[in-house]
Amino acid sequence: MVSNPGIPGTTKNLRPADLAREHGLSAQAVRNYEQDGFLPPAERTPTGYRIYTELHAVALRTFLALVRAYGHRTAGAIMNAVHDDRTDDALTAVHRGHGQLLRDRETLNAVRGAVDHLTTATVPGDPADPLPRTIGELAHRLGLTPATLRTWEAAGILRPVRDPATGYRLFAASDVRDADLAHLLRRGGYRLADIAAVVEQIRTAGGTSALAAALAGWQQRLTDRGLAMLHAAAQLHNYLAQ
Repeated sequence: MVSNPGIPGTTKNLRPADLAREHGLSAQAVRNYEQDGFLPPAERTPTGYRIYTELHAVALRTFLALVRAYGHRTAGAIMNAVHDDRTDDALTAVHRGHGQLLRDRETLNAVRGAVDHLTTATVPGDPADPLPRTIGELAHRLGLTPATLRTWEAAGILRPVRDPATGYRLFAASDVRDADLAHLLRRGGYRLADIAAVVEQIRTAGGTSALAAALAGWQQRLTDRGLAMLHAAAQLHNYLAQ
């Protein structure tokens, strides 16, 4: 529970510029963060100037740490929840972020396992494949929309076969592997054209240097994000204790 920042005489008064300077921000950015509910409301002087306190400085550090860990939207939602006394909602957002990080790690491990078997990977339609998935089933598995998978197909990332009777797309085991890889790399900020090139290397087994570099880079991103989450959690705990 964050205490009221407006108790006279208990804290040092700070200006927006004082808070902004620590983080290389503009004073207007600090005012905007307050307006959006990411900082607690500030007291005002008789002439209308904002009076910030050390509590606002802690709130700003917390918000920016959350941005680095979870992104701007989630960070804002967490701070809004805290200031509305919805602590459980704030913690739920934090836990969702940790859950996504765990899923990313699991996907990365799965892709590494697929790389180990590049030369023996099955092809769509091979009798050894599991039953193929429809576009709706694959989209549900990944938490995406069918439209996204169609975009990936147009980019050359996915190459489903068509059911001769219905014309519907059918995704075999190797397509699921390629979709997992595409989903992983998209979250890492890779362009569709770059992902298509990596997937083609898997298909042809003509070289895995680009794939290895991509996986190593994403591993580092996961490590950095995990450390950022630890730091953000400490900042949030400190803020809630104010």
